[in-house]
Amino acid sequence: MNHATRVYEDILQTLPSLDNPTPMVRINRLNPCPDFLLYAKLEWLNPFGSIKDRAAAYLIRDLEQHGGLSARRGIVEPTSGNTGISLAAMCAALGYRMRAVVPNRVPLEKKVLLRIAGAELDVVNDDVCPSPGMGEGSINLAKTYARAQADKYVMPNQYENEENVRAHYETTGPEIWRQTEGRLTHLFLSLGTCGTVTGCSRFLKARNPDVRVIAVQPSEGHDVPGLRNVSQLDVSKLYDPSIIDEILEVDYELAYGRALDLARTEGLLAGPSSGLIFEGARRVIERDRVGVGVVIFPDNVFKYVSNMVKHSPQLTEGTQPR
Repeated sequence: MNHATRVYEDILQTLPSLDNPTPMVRINRLNPCPDFLLYAKLEWLNPFGSIKDRAAAYLIRDLEQHGGLSARRGIVEPTSGNTGISLAAMCAALGYRMRAVVPNRVPLEKKVLLRIAGAELDVVNDDVCPSPGMGEGSINLAKTYARAQADKYVMPNQYENEENVRAHYETTGPEIWRQTEGRLTHLFLSLGTCGTVTGCSRFLKARNPDVRVIAVQPSEGHDVPGLRNVSQLDVSKLYDPSIIDEILEVDYELAYGRALDLARTEGLLAGPSSGLIFEGARRVIERDRVGVGVVIFPDNVFKYVSNMVKHSPQLTEGTQPR
C-alpha cells in the first residue's frame, strides 16, 4: 500500500493509522472564542463510515490471532449500528459470517446498511442502545447465539473487550497528538462503549497529564443512537472515570439542532452525536476562552435522516413536487 498515492490492494488497507490519519478540520464560524482553536476530527472518513472502524478492526484481528474465526465460524455482536456496520463490511471483505443484534429504535438507515453489508439481522425490542437486564435484549440474545451455536458464532463483545480500548490507544490518540503537534489542551468526546474515551485518555495523558478530557453526555430519555449517559454505563466494563476530567450533560434535543448548525454554517455533515459533543465543546470554550481543542465527530448525518426529520419536521418541506 502507498498512502502517498492512495492506491491500495484491498479496502482494509485504508483503515486509519498514524501514517493514514482521519483529517481534522478547524471549526470557524461556530467557534465562540477566536483565541481557542477548535478542530473536528472527521471519523466518518474512515472506510466504513464511522469511528467504530477502529475498534472493529482490532476486534477482528484479535479473534483471527486466537483462532476464533474461520470459514464456518463468524461473528455475532449486539450493536446500535456503527460497530455492526464496520464488522459486517470487514467480515464481508474477509469471507466471514456476521450476525448483528440491534434494538428496534436504531434508525432504519442503519438496519438497512447492515443488510447491505451482508449481515444477518435480529431486531429486538430493546432500548436505543444495548443494555443488560432487559430479558431477551440485544446483548443477551447475542450471548445466547454465541453459547448455543459456538461452532457458528463468536461474540467479540465490544463492551468488555480491551481491544476496543487498544484501538484508540494505538491509533486515535497518537493521531490527535501528532496532528495538534502536542499543543492539545482539551479533548471533547462522548460516552458509548467507552473504548474511545479510555484509549485516547490513556495515551494523551501519558504525553501530557494536563490535557483535559471532557465527555459530553445526553440528558435522560435521549434518542441519540450509540450514546449513553453515566446512568447507562453499567453495560460497559471499559469505563474509567479516573481519566475523565469533566462530564458535561447536554439536552439531547440539541444534538439534532447543532447537527443542523454544523451543516449549514461549517459545511460539516455531522451526525447528531457530533452535534451533541460540539455543543458541550462550545460551552467549555466560552468558559475557558483559550486553548487548542479537538472534538471527535464519530460519524456523519446520512444514517440519521429519519431521526433528523423526527426532530425537525420542517426538513421535509419542499421535498414533494408542486
